[in-house]
Amino acid sequence: MTDAQTHTEKMKVQQAAHRKRVSEAAVPGRGLVLVYTGDGKGKSSSAFGVIVRALGWGQKVGVVQFIKGKWKTGERQFFSRFEDQIHWRTMGEGFTWDTQDLERDTAVAEAAFDKARDMLASGDYDLVVLDEINIALRYGYLSEANVLEGLEARSGRTSVILTGRDARPRICEYADLVSEMRPIKHPFDAGIKAVRGIDY
Repeated sequence: MTDAQTHTEKMKVQQAAHRKRVSEAAVPGRGLVLVYTGDGKGKSSSAFGVIVRALGWGQKVGVVQFIKGKWKTGERQFFSRFEDQIHWRTMGEGFTWDTQDLERDTAVAEAAFDKARDMLASGDYDLVVLDEINIALRYGYLSEANVLEGLEARSGRTSVILTGRDARPRICEYADLVSEMRPIKHPFDAGIKAVRGIDY
């Protein structure tokens, strides 16, 4: 048997196995919960990529940003072109090391999650992105139990993405998908500032 024939036979076996798995997989009874976490860059960027996918299918999207302040970003400018499909709320006041105010940060995070809960339960959205909510949980600005309660109370139509470092174990256990970004190399470690169009 030639190398080409061996490869063809190997691919046929893989194709059959994959088709069997797909045929046995169930259609989800409700929207999925996805967590993007880890110390590497790309958590919010991955969520924004899923937003693009949802918009491509004409779906309705909600975004609540928990930490990032009102600084101008490429993604925000881009998604503003889809105001009929996306409802975007930036409710954070910037990085936690800039605000340095536990009481205020907690109040802001709680107000953001109140908005998020409304979006999740409304039945108006196919996808809701809770950007950097894991950071708000890490610092204790939000109750893990309340967040889980809000996720459980979501509309059956609605999938959710939670981003940010240090996702809580109970959140990860509840989620359908957990992806961890692992840092290998980052330009900031070499003294390079954030680049427009790449980092923001």
